[in-house]
Amino acid sequence: MSFMEVAALIAAIAFAMLVLILTLPILRLRHTVDAATRMINDLNDRTAPLLGDVNSTVKNVNTALEQVQTSLDGVNIQLAKVDTMTTHAQNVTANVANLAAVVSAAAANPLVKVAAFGYGVRRAAAARRHAEHEREARDIIKQRRRAEKRANR
Repeated sequence: MSFMEVAALIAAIAFAMLVLILTLPILRLRHTVDAATRMINDLNDRTAPLLGDVNSTVKNVNTALEQVQTSLDGVNIQLAKVDTMTTHAQNVTANVANLAAVVSAAAANPLVKVAAFGYGVRRAAAARRHAEHEREARDIIKQRRRAEKRANR
């Protein structure tokens, strides 16, 4: 055998040993990959129904949101009607307040005049009574003075 053949034989043996040494980790790696594949398949089998349930839940939520939106639209329409009624009620209240002011002014003005007239009549009557009392007092004083003058004469 020549040197080249021996070198080729050593190289072949070294390669075979390398393959034998690497076979065991490769087999273990294959078991790990198989276990990971089984786990992924199992996870996929379990996740598919969950995703279907999530999809159904999202559809139900979308339906509920559409119903809420419809309800909110109805509420907004009713609020617009209430706003219109409130505006009308405010106008009516302002008109009633104005009418009450006019009626109050119309009724109060004659009442003030009647009250002032009554006050004037009372004052005039009081002044007249006072004047009568003064006249009577003056007449009495005059009569006394005349009587004193007659008595002194």
